[in-house]
Amino acid sequence: RMEASCLELALEGERLCKTGDFKAGAAFFEAAVQVGTEDLKTLSAIYSQLGNAYFYLKEYSKALEYHKHDLTLARTIGDRIGEAKASGNLGNTLKILGQFDEAVVCCQRHLDISQEQGDKVGEARALYNIGNVYHAKGKHLSWNMAQDPGYLPQEVKETLQKASEYYERNLSLVKELGDRAAQGRAYGNLGNTQYLLGNFSEAIAFHKERLAIAKEFGDKAAERRAYSNLGNAHIFLGRFDISAEYYKKTLQVSRQLKDQAVEAQACYSLGNTYTLLQDYERAIEYHLKHLVIAQELGDRVGEGRACWSLGNAYVSLGSHEQALHFARKHLEISQEIGDQTGELTAQVNMAQLKAALGLGPGDEDVGMAHHYSGYEAQGARPKRLQRNSMDSLDLLKFPSEKVSKDVWPQRLNIRGEKKSPGRGLTSHRHSQEPASGQSRRGIGHGVFSDVLTLSCVLLPSQKINRTPSDEECFFDLLSKFQSNRMDDQRCPLEECPSEAAEAAATPVPALGERISQSSLMASPQTEEFFDLIASSQSRRLDDQRANVGNLPGLRITQNNLGHLRVEGDAQEPGDEFFNMLMKCQSSRIDDQRCAPPDSIPRGPTMPDEDFFSLIQRVQAKRMDEQRVDLASA
Repeated sequence: RMEASCLELALEGERLCKTGDFKAGAAFFEAAVQVGTEDLKTLSAIYSQLGNAYFYLKEYSKALEYHKHDLTLARTIGDRIGEAKASGNLGNTLKILGQFDEAVVCCQRHLDISQEQGDKVGEARALYNIGNVYHAKGKHLSWNMAQDPGYLPQEVKETLQKASEYYERNLSLVKELGDRAAQGRAYGNLGNTQYLLGNFSEAIAFHKERLAIAKEFGDKAAERRAYSNLGNAHIFLGRFDISAEYYKKTLQVSRQLKDQAVEAQACYSLGNTYTLLQDYERAIEYHLKHLVIAQELGDRVGEGRACWSLGNAYVSLGSHEQALHFARKHLEISQEIGDQTGELTAQVNMAQLKAALGLGPGDEDVGMAHHYSGYEAQGARPKRLQRNSMDSLDLLKFPSEKVSKDVWPQRLNIRGEKKSPGRGLTSHRHSQEPASGQSRRGIGHGVFSDVLTLSCVLLPSQKINRTPSDEECFFDLLSKFQSNRMDDQRCPLEECPSEAAEAAATPVPALGERISQSSLMASPQTEEFFDLIASSQSRRLDDQRANVGNLPGLRITQNNLGHLRVEGDAQEPGDEFFNMLMKCQSSRIDDQRCAPPDSIPRGPTMPDEDFFSLIQRVQAKRMDEQRVDLASA
């Protein structure tokens, strides 16, 4: 009955996931794991489904955990197809987490096993996944690298070219298999990579193929993406009127899907396209629609960008009062969200508009103060004041080398006696602590620790004559204090109750006896010493090995025990394994670095690639074409 209950829970979880209720499905899968099963294939399927459910719930750490369990179990029972699928799922999860090199290794493993097993469907999926990883890595690099408009760094270009190659291999294979839906996905991604590479005509051709297949299947979401991508590509070719038509279709499909965020993105793109077409009345119409949706969704970034666009459009129409109103709103929002570039732009725009309206700086300040106070009353956060952290460095006066030599010996002698009235030794020491927020302790406590600390500082600048007896006393005292601290830092060994009782009955030897006994028992010159190291290290290696007994939901019985044992001699890893390991580990240091904050905040009503960055890249090339070469002398 317990076995049936596990299977029933898993089937119900699968049914819920198919209906799109991944949260309830994951709960049923977790319950199935709690019940447990001895059927290894069933448990592997539960791991895979549970990992996929958490992936769709965007709980990627849990997804990674269960896909690792699935991979471990598949390898243990020798299920090569299951190992390939688990590797692919791991690759997709690692891609989302930004661990692109590790993701490529997992997806390549999926591809190798699929080709080995003659699994064409799995091979096609693996090719698509590898292309996805390189595609995501290329976009990530292009966002994080400082680059000039219209210029693509070589590393980004090579990464995107690899993505395109794998997408083309995937397209060729799914054509052979007759999978039209997979062909549509391949066409769409090929169009996106060619677009990022700057091959806009090729991108348009691929996106038109994607659009046709999306209409064939009635996939409105894919149809909307194709229209939007076609509009973006035509912008770079200077065909603004065609772009406007595609954006209108994007807006129409977005309203059918009832997706307000995507609808706002389409309005934003249409507003900027009509600005390029110098049809400012229609541009204002669409920017106002974008502004209303951004306010409804609470998207302050999109709201600020809409105000910026509206201000520019009203300036083009000569309506400086309206432009000033939206410039003020843009400034307030930029200050609230910490957009320094937007704040600077709004300040420049406001200064120019006030000058055009004949208003002085004082009028601007009064208007801004009144408007800003009302804005704060609506719940907006005031501007965050920034202070230069270097201004406080003059509060800490560190003594120069001359002060260290001349002043300190006058204040204390080697025994720590005070020579200057009114200044205690401890207070003087604390005044010299670096402002790190961490307290430091000397070897002992009280005045002795201060003497040792300051004597160590004085040693490089002033020689102190000591007799041999003084030195012996000093080192004896130092050894006494340090021995206690070393004992405090030792890790106690875990003992069984019987061993603990036996140890309690045994008298504890003194420190000198312990040192002598340990030196006799495990001297570096004896074989026992090396045996001790070998046994210690072997236990540490065993602790790092994966234990299938720790897999959740696995009930080990006589029926599956034989499948969990790996027969044959253990194989030593080859050069290929170590090369792969070095490649993966080389990127882990970079993964631990703190990424700089985005220079421009992103909002849900803003497209992934801001429209103004598109125009900037286009105009950069046109400006180069308009330069005049000076005749050489």
